[in-house]
Amino acid sequence: MAQGAFPGGTREGHTGRATASRDTSRREPAGYTATSDRRSGYSGYLLDNGAQEAPARFAVISALFDSGTIRHLEACGVERGWHCLEVGGGSGSIARWLADRVGPTGRVLATDIDPRFLQPLNIQNLEVRRHDIATDPLPEAAFDLVHARLVLMHLPERETALARMISALKPGGWLVVEEYDSSSMPPDPAVSPGEVLLQTQVAMMRFLEDGGVDRRYGRRLFGRLRAHGLVSIGGEARAFMWQRGSPGVALVRATYELLRGAMIDGNYITPQQFEEDVARLEDPDFLMPSSILWSAWGRRPWQRSDPEAA
Repeated sequence: MAQGAFPGGTREGHTGRATASRDTSRREPAGYTATSDRRSGYSGYLLDNGAQEAPARFAVISALFDSGTIRHLEACGVERGWHCLEVGGGSGSIARWLADRVGPTGRVLATDIDPRFLQPLNIQNLEVRRHDIATDPLPEAAFDLVHARLVLMHLPERETALARMISALKPGGWLVVEEYDSSSMPPDPAVSPGEVLLQTQVAMMRFLEDGGVDRRYGRRLFGRLRAHGLVSIGGEARAFMWQRGSPGVALVRATYELLRGAMIDGNYITPQQFEEDVARLEDPDFLMPSSILWSAWGRRPWQRSDPEAA
């Protein structure tokens, strides 16, 4: 895919000039548009990339989940020359890995509604674009791989976004989506003595649900990929036990702090309750299970006669 295959968008970072070895004669439709300037300073995403806690959150998310994500991407056969789309690129850790994996004959497009952490990347075959997957179009049949992590559960238009990502796949291309299920395994001291269900955790879950987050979406992924006609579908769930000093507790603390003002202003939690709960994160006996991270993957059929489409 040659440079400039996505007319109408605004380049946010370095754009490589390498031409991929696959489908180089194919002219992509003018289907890609960047998020408009009207929205460029605003994100409906409740966990705002512009918050001061965002860098800490991204660092911990990368440390916790990148190894599992990369394992799934490797299983899809990502190789030299592939065209890949990273939706909601965040800090860019997976986009960087993909760019290295596909090499100089491949190309990676990393998008985000707020790409401030992607903009500093300076990689020859990596392009960064401001883009809202909920509302902005993508070119069809353009990518060998599309990946998103912790994106769709936050979007009221998640089904539209999922359909858009699938349409962006080439025939035979792979989709890998990873989302939380934060409902199915709450802390339960009756099951595991020492587990603590903090009032701030309950308040945060209510706040997210009221903001349109589907807290069970990770568990729904496998069925949604099947409903959209993908083949070779698979799924895996990962969970961790978090205690004082762990990366998981650092993520919990950063997320609480990011949402502190909104939760208190919205009467989800009192300032005293919030401060007490943050202090409990430092208790040597503190213990809580993580949300379940579901990973689901599937392939767009080559054609209607694809034997796996039955």
